[in-house]
Amino acid sequence: MLIKAASSGDSIENTAKLLKNVPTANDIRYHLTKINNFDELETQINQALKSRIPLGLKKGYLKIAIDLNLICYYGKPTSEELPYIYRSQAKSGTHSFYAYATLYVINKNKPVTLAIRGVRQFDTSVAIITYLLAELDYLKINVNKLYLDRGFFNTPVIRWLQALNIPFIMPAIKTGKQGGIKQLLKGKKSYKTTYTITRGEDDSVTFDLWIICKYRKGKQKKYGIQYFVYVTHEIKTNLNYIYQDYRKRFGIETSYRLKNICRIRTNNKNPVLRLLFVGISFLLVNIWVNLLWLKISRKRKGSRLIYRALFALKQMLAFLNQAIERKYQIVESIYLPSG
Repeated sequence: MLIKAASSGDSIENTAKLLKNVPTANDIRYHLTKINNFDELETQINQALKSRIPLGLKKGYLKIAIDLNLICYYGKPTSEELPYIYRSQAKSGTHSFYAYATLYVINKNKPVTLAIRGVRQFDTSVAIITYLLAELDYLKINVNKLYLDRGFFNTPVIRWLQALNIPFIMPAIKTGKQGGIKQLLKGKKSYKTTYTITRGEDDSVTFDLWIICKYRKGKQKKYGIQYFVYVTHEIKTNLNYIYQDYRKRFGIETSYRLKNICRIRTNNKNPVLRLLFVGISFLLVNIWVNLLWLKISRKRKGSRLIYRALFALKQMLAFLNQAIERKYQIVESIYLPSG
């Protein structure tokens, strides 16, 4: 039932109406209420994600990204929901979200989610990153370069990653009208410098700051210089290439779009069920990538040729739908109530 709902991007209620030999939606909901341990479910999801990773990813140094996936939350949270509500910049009319931090491999042919962390209300940025990077130890993966979302731009994160000596790239937040980082946005050439953030006495961090100049050339009817600012540590990338290099991180957003194709629709606000449904969607995407790598590809010198156009995610989901419908049969008629 859950796989059918996910592969259709549908709700459990509607899925139960479409199939003959399945439990009712109420029966499914009853059994889902038995899944009530958030931490235990998170561990099980991460074990499942690791079980569907192409073998080639388990060796060597990889480019890794950590990002936040936000799902809007509306209304006043209950005492059970509140510990899992994440507050952020307004989006779609709300400041409240269910947030899922993901550890993601940046690789053209293997866009794989390695681990997921359901963000708790009191999770710090450092705690989230620590939890996710610990998952790499199990997989025996080393970080070649870490790409972080701008939401992680803060003093504790920068200081901690410097202490671990992990090579990383992260956009800096350009706050304020004058002063701060904004005072460095000048000139017509990209350049490197250092910058210090001071939050208080004995609480500061100094880091490398790369300022990139790009010309808009009429894009979106805008002209002139646009500045991109990145915090870096132990990065060997050429200054003129860092903008393109960081854009590789946008593969995460592609993964999120794929995940949304196969996410079970629900109005249920239960944090555990929300985590379950998100976990299933990431797992289905990982299974698809694994099939591409193992079955829909050919070996060639230096890499594999992946025939992704022949087997899109929607194609795999359609195959799943067909298999489930053959097994449980589709409802082909309805009856009006008597009287």
